Amino acid sequence: MGTRAWALLLVLCGTIFLEGIDVAMMAVAIPAVRADLGLTTGTAAWVMSAYVLGYAGFTLLGGRAADLLGRRRMFLLWLTVFLAFSGLGGFATGGWMLIVARFVTGVAAAFMTPAALSLITTSYEVGPRRDKAVLVFAGTGAAGFSLGLVIGGLLTEIGWRWVFFAPVLPAAALLVAAVRLIPRRDAPAKRRRTFDLPGAISAAGAMLLAAYTVVRLEHGLHQWPVTLASGLAALLLAGAFVAVERRCPDPLVRLGLLRQGPVVRADLGALLFLGAFFGFQFVVTLYLQELRGWSSLQTAVALVVTGIDAVLAPTLTPRLVIRFGYARVIVGGFLLAVASYALFLPVGMDWSYAMMFPTLLLSGLAFALVFGPLTIAATDGVAESEQGLAGGLLTTAIQFGSAIGISAVTAVYGLASTGSGPEATLSAFRAALTVPLALVVLGTLISLVSVREARRAVRNASQVSSVNASQTSENPAQRSGGISSWK
Repeated sequence: MGTRAWALLLVLCGTIFLEGIDVAMMAVAIPAVRADLGLTTGTAAWVMSAYVLGYAGFTLLGGRAADLLGRRRMFLLWLTVFLAFSGLGGFATGGWMLIVARFVTGVAAAFMTPAALSLITTSYEVGPRRDKAVLVFAGTGAAGFSLGLVIGGLLTEIGWRWVFFAPVLPAAALLVAAVRLIPRRDAPAKRRRTFDLPGAISAAGAMLLAAYTVVRLEHGLHQWPVTLASGLAALLLAGAFVAVERRCPDPLVRLGLLRQGPVVRADLGALLFLGAFFGFQFVVTLYLQELRGWSSLQTAVALVVTGIDAVLAPTLTPRLVIRFGYARVIVGGFLLAVASYALFLPVGMDWSYAMMFPTLLLSGLAFALVFGPLTIAATDGVAESEQGLAGGLLTTAIQFGSAIGISAVTAVYGLASTGSGPEATLSAFRAALTVPLALVVLGTLISLVSVREARRAVRNASQVSSVNASQTSENPAQRSGGISSWK
């Protein structure tokens, strides 16, 4: 790629890096925020959940808005909002201010991230160049999360407000660079006369309620009627959304895209893999801090090895994809994840870091092999006019996966905590660790279907090629025409 192409890629990757680092730093800083502002446990939990609620609730709408209203316009607008509310969070004097700031920041990320991904998939030609750009994008986001754990620990030692202030300057620099580098031709060539407002409202409502239901599971089941009611309301709104889209002449979401097997399998794979990854990290963080007494900074440094994918995703993974195809690489990554989480199941009270290291390293390797190729699979073969929607579907799966993974391990941990003392707590941790293992096993099975479909496609193409070659050899005129056409 030329210098300008690399510069554009770095700017787009910079935003996903900031998004990843923002989430990680907030996770590390929340205990200090809670202590300084005197927040209750419930309020502190909602400070974290507000971001997920805004992100998961509007990602589908954000992805489609990029297609309909212009990827450049959506990217620049919502990067500005992300910058502003990230900084405003640092001035918060109460829990409600932080909740509002985090919710709006999540909404901004829901529009900004799919726009950035669709800018990549439409700015680089299909093939190795676009695949490498997508893999660099995916690896950069993971690197932001891994480094954010360490940076968040360091900034929290100075003062938790710096966790909000620190991203402002780099985000402003990225905004200035993006204005110059993103071509204006990105605007849709064909302006739509109508916007599917009923579809947009029903989609956003359904996603918000679904995200709220998942978040409530994470916070416990003591008010299960409210959780059940929100889940049923989400299903009803989802049904209304499907009915609206079927009747709308210019739908927000073309339902046919949801019937494309490779796209659906890629999104399901992302949901399961990210759910397992974040659920595992959540359990390990609790194990190290609550049971072993490690500080937040020690825990962050211990987990930073999982960020090895930031190096491997743009270097090793593209070569493996070219050599074996992304379907097989995804399966290989899932198998590494299965081995990684299985190795940690017998964790003990006195495990050294050396005993934990293989699991942490393998989980980072698995991320390098799975996340980028899944991103390719989720957008491969999708029309350019729907790349934003495809990116929105993938990002929605990622956000719901992470929320479901954390909620599931929390629920299992709570059910398994039947006694008191270190041994009972350790037993509950081991029970919770079965959740990420089960998720990646299921993801492996789904990914094997993609490998089988890829083999079938190659076999069918080979048979068609053989038939065409046979017909050409039997018809000299056709053979001559074919040769002259080739010339």
